Amino acid sequence: MKELSAILKGCAANEAASQKLLYEQYLGYALKIALRYVGTYDNAANAANDAFIKIFRSIAKFEIRNSEALEPMLLGWMRRIIINVSIDYVRKESLTIGFTGLDDAEWLQADTTKDGDNQLMYKELVGLIKKLSPAYRVVFNLHVIDGYSHQEIARMLGISAGTSKSNLSKAKAFLQKFLIKDQKGNILCFT
Repeated sequence: MKELSAILKGCAANEAASQKLLYEQYLGYALKIALRYVGTYDNAANAANDAFIKIFRSIAKFEIRNSEALEPMLLGWMRRIIINVSIDYVRKESLTIGFTGLDDAEWLQADTTKDGDNQLMYKELVGLIKKLSPAYRVVFNLHVIDGYSHQEIARMLGISAGTSKSNLSKAKAFLQKFLIKDQKGNILCFT
């Protein structure tokens, strides 16, 4: 197996073999992110493929600053591209932003947790998130799961930062109605 820096250099030189290696190595990562935004596995596959095209076209601009932190830097850079392409895909295809149509088997396939209890809680949480309105779901995803600031979300979605904050607050309020917590505030289960 080629080292990651060699794969990236090959991709920058437009070598098909290196592009194939990068694609195969990170397709699961791209699908997992795209699924949260586009709703079905087929749409996620299309968005992920579009994202890889954009990644391959712009990989020469990716700067390797620290070879020891190369993979985390690459994943962060790719994540931004995948999210932006997924949101563009939703707009272009006039899809409902979020989890609509995503069945539990697809979510569990994307989940990397091996612990049965955590996997069950994950499945329940995904079920609750599916119930959020599209506007609340996308802001919840971008802020809570992907770590974007409200200013970044506002730029990405063409809304104000205040609207982003309001949508997140309403999403959290909706989700909290279904949580059962112990006295210390730890989540025990969902109602």
